[in-house]
Amino acid sequence: MISFDTILQHAKGLWPVKEEFLAWPRWRQTAFVAIVFLTACFVVHEFLTPYRWSWAHLGRLVLKTLFVAGLYFVSIRWTPNPLTAKKLEQFHQIKRGYYSFLILAGLLVITIFGPLLISNRALVVGYQGKIHFPTYTAFHPGTDFGLDYEYETNYRDLKKKFKEEGGGFVILPLVPYSAMENDYGNGIRHPAPPSVERRHFLGTDKTGRDVLARLFYGFQIAMLFTLGFLLLVYVIGIAVGCAMGYFGGAIDLLGQRLVEIWANIPFLYMVIISVSLVPAGVSVPARIGVLMLVMVLFSWTTMTFYMRTATYREKSRDYVAAARILGASTPRIIFGQVVPNTIATIVTFVPFNLASAIITITALDYLNFGLPPPTPSWGAMLSEGKSNMQAPWILLSPFFAMIGTLTLVTFVGEAIRDAFDPKKFTIYR
Repeated sequence: MISFDTILQHAKGLWPVKEEFLAWPRWRQTAFVAIVFLTACFVVHEFLTPYRWSWAHLGRLVLKTLFVAGLYFVSIRWTPNPLTAKKLEQFHQIKRGYYSFLILAGLLVITIFGPLLISNRALVVGYQGKIHFPTYTAFHPGTDFGLDYEYETNYRDLKKKFKEEGGGFVILPLVPYSAMENDYGNGIRHPAPPSVERRHFLGTDKTGRDVLARLFYGFQIAMLFTLGFLLLVYVIGIAVGCAMGYFGGAIDLLGQRLVEIWANIPFLYMVIISVSLVPAGVSVPARIGVLMLVMVLFSWTTMTFYMRTATYREKSRDYVAAARILGASTPRIIFGQVVPNTIATIVTFVPFNLASAIITITALDYLNFGLPPPTPSWGAMLSEGKSNMQAPWILLSPFFAMIGTLTLVTFVGEAIRDAFDPKKFTIYR
């Protein structure tokens, strides 16, 4: 029977004490702080958000759990070999790439709390002695706050009403508009130029939607889409490449021919054909899932060749022969010994593949074959901006946002490439 002391001892082993934390290298301390902060954010977000069963909600919950579990593994349970640890320290020393990584990570964290910054729902409403938090709670009809309609409250109008007549207060987000809301109030003609007074800080598009709101949530969707896309591409590419490189022989020969045939299928044509065949009645999350699936099916082949080469090189090492002699199984050798020693190959291509995925999804959105409308996307904003050159803020906002994001990703990629380059930091004696 397992005693309470045994459980407590195992629980203590999962969490570092102060002395262990201070002895860790800087990259591990950063990862540990990130996991604590993000776990707290995810827990608070799940408690504040009213539960509504849907596949989209389940998918977000699974992604959050996997993300936190991955950070936990990296920051606490994973012990890199001395060479990998040295490379991570070298990445920290390349300040341009390291700070670019922190900026990107910070922007992703900010998008988690997007409704607190950009939303048409109020943060706090005080009415008849009660405090309401509409951002993360259930639907509030206008009758809940003394208005004469049953549909959802317009909190901007409610704030004006309370300001003129009293009876309560409303605290709105910095940008009190949603990404898909049309603002036709006060006789504004659209597209309207940027206005601090109306809180359209980057103006509106031709249908009255706030450009900053669409830019913000377009970044969130693009990054989450590309991260999920890369995860699936790497899982398939690493598995197939390792199998080809490790087993060799007929498996390698046949696998290479099949991969070469699959890689020669035109990617753009297949995406356009597949997306056009999706029925119009399919929900937006399902259409996004179909798009991701099609992109993954025709994008995993490149990683396969790199992993095949790296695995073919590593399987001839002495540590693989020693693992075989000790009776280790093939999956354990591949995923426990070979894959960790090809981490340089895996990590080096992540930022550049991320940039390529962002460009691809933006280009598909621009051609109207990407994310389904009215999903906020940079490509759709660029297409609309091209058609409304008299309103340059529509075109320039996603253009500069995309340039800034790709620049940060490129800086991170260059830093990783330099840190993991054996010719850069190797001294021959």
